[in-house]
Amino acid sequence: MPNPYDAILLLSFGGPEKPEDVVPFLENVTRGRGIPRERLEVVGEHYFLFGGKSPINDQNRALLAALEADLADAGIDLPVYWGNRNWAPYLTDVVRQMAEDGVRRAAVVATSAYSSWSSCRQYLDNLEAAVAEVPGAPVLEKVRPYFDHPGFVDSVVDSTLRALDQLAEEQRAAARLVFVTHSIPDAMNEESGPVEGGGGAYLAQHRAIADVVTDLVEARTGVAHEHDLVFCSRSGSPRTPWLEPDVNDHLEAVHGEGVEAVVLVPVGFVSDHMEVVYDLDTEALATAERLGLRAVRAGTPGTAPGFVAALRELALRRAEPGALRGYCSTQCCLPRTAAAR
Repeated sequence: MPNPYDAILLLSFGGPEKPEDVVPFLENVTRGRGIPRERLEVVGEHYFLFGGKSPINDQNRALLAALEADLADAGIDLPVYWGNRNWAPYLTDVVRQMAEDGVRRAAVVATSAYSSWSSCRQYLDNLEAAVAEVPGAPVLEKVRPYFDHPGFVDSVVDSTLRALDQLAEEQRAAARLVFVTHSIPDAMNEESGPVEGGGGAYLAQHRAIADVVTDLVEARTGVAHEHDLVFCSRSGSPRTPWLEPDVNDHLEAVHGEGVEAVVLVPVGFVSDHMEVVYDLDTEALATAERLGLRAVRAGTPGTAPGFVAALRELALRRAEPGALRGYCSTQCCLPRTAAAR
């Protein structure tokens, strides 16, 4: 049962809905970093290739509807709200609406499955700030990072198998599985996870799931595939070390090894937002085509029924008596200097 929760909050990154939103959205994302507007306009060209609109908000609307339907099918009467970090509907506005609606306590499901400052801790900070700004705000409790939940993992396995089926039979058995996620600075990875865990959780979690998905694909097909973990969407100063290799560099490398076909598996993303449709569908597939390397891209979980059911289950588990309320502790995914204070 969902007690003590009387609502679920879907929390996401947000994205521009029209061309004139693009630069203001990027200013929100980069606020405080001193990035000149001219640089943001260059980055914004990625969005203008798609009409100045990110796909993420439409995908969140679809996920919201799917989660509402899943809850209804399970006989659970809970409203679902949706708020963003960087664009409308803004989180603080949504928390204010929840308070006006009489919501007292809600489970929070973020559209990010892994541990790091940007993928988890920052969302907790956003929630804290929103609650502080809204009189009478509900108690908001975020579910755990869910990279290892079977509903998430199985959806990645299913989409990988569908992608493999798109390859010619003679290419399928030898195809390389290339798992892709958002790059982050090396320092952020080193600081991810609980302080007592020694850090490195972001990279370790991705490596673990890439291994698990590869093993499950083999169990389903009888074929063992070589696999790799690579990165996309690097940004910031070139002097700052980020997780590597870049997906395009990796495609060059495997082509040089004689690999003839790859499946790009966007394991770091829950939906086909800009990092997927631009970095993979546009740039990486163009790189593969230039090389003469056969490449197909697996889908993201999106609104797959098993994934949506997993989000419901995560919220209900968070509500169970005796559940660990502080799963993400105040000493998790913080810079070590901050954690030591």
